Amino acid sequence: MPDLGNDEVLEPDEAGTDLVVVTGLSGGGRSTVARALENVGFYVVDNLPQALMLEMAELAFAAGGAARRTAMVLDVRSRAFSTDLAGAVRALKERGFSPRVVFVDADDEVLIRRFESVRRSHPLQGDGRLADGIAAERKLLEEAREQSDVIIDTSHLNVNQLRRRVEELFGGEDSRKLRITVLSFGFKYGLPPDADYVLDARFLPNPFWVPELREHTGLEEGVSSYVLGQEGATDFVATYAGLIAATAPGFEREGKRYLTVAIGCTGGKHRSVAITEELAARLSDMRLSAHTSHRDLGRE
Repeated sequence: MPDLGNDEVLEPDEAGTDLVVVTGLSGGGRSTVARALENVGFYVVDNLPQALMLEMAELAFAAGGAARRTAMVLDVRSRAFSTDLAGAVRALKERGFSPRVVFVDADDEVLIRRFESVRRSHPLQGDGRLADGIAAERKLLEEAREQSDVIIDTSHLNVNQLRRRVEELFGGEDSRKLRITVLSFGFKYGLPPDADYVLDARFLPNPFWVPELREHTGLEEGVSSYVLGQEGATDFVATYAGLIAATAPGFEREGKRYLTVAIGCTGGKHRSVAITEELAARLSDMRLSAHTSHRDLGRE
């Protein structure tokens, strides 16, 4: 085992240590993410001061075994510690580790409802309003969000959906491979803030106006066949599958591990769902790691 007490730099593959750093807004779901990471075999250190990240990573390497998969959950609101998350991550990389940074986010209105439901004040609101505390924290974490590898927006996710999302991202498969989430959504509910690509399926006829299809979803054969049978639908899927396959190796070379492709229609029930399922299947056939998520299905 290399001596971590000297100045030797480890190669990531040599270290064999899988590090995940979790941060984000209060009320965003950090605790749920931590529990989900435990479910897929990570040793989770909660509320770790940022200044101790490198020391914790070296301890995990030295301990070996289960500790080689370690998640560090940070609360960088504390002014007792540096808020230079980018610098802390850079220090880890200089020592040969390859940390993945996860930022948990949510809309302000959702965060306010969550705090009010448990009758808690925001840690940074002081004598002000909840909204003031959220705004202050969002400003403080602005750089951390920009530097993250993956952003999980929990605005429309319940606890079980968030847990499944984390398990899909961090369970089982090669953690260094680009993982693609193909996400359906409804434009009337807003754009997904964590999308890398946004595709618009509203050029296709809407099954909502077909009485026998209206109450069904794009997950069902009747709706799927109707949507994919429309002129231009399969060309649309094939074109974007080719684009994603062509860019995936470049993203991997640049160190990007997560890609979100969002496909929208009016309500996120029919067209976007059917296209999402078909695109993910096409990407899987091309030996890319792709899974689906349907943000707005069931909201109507």
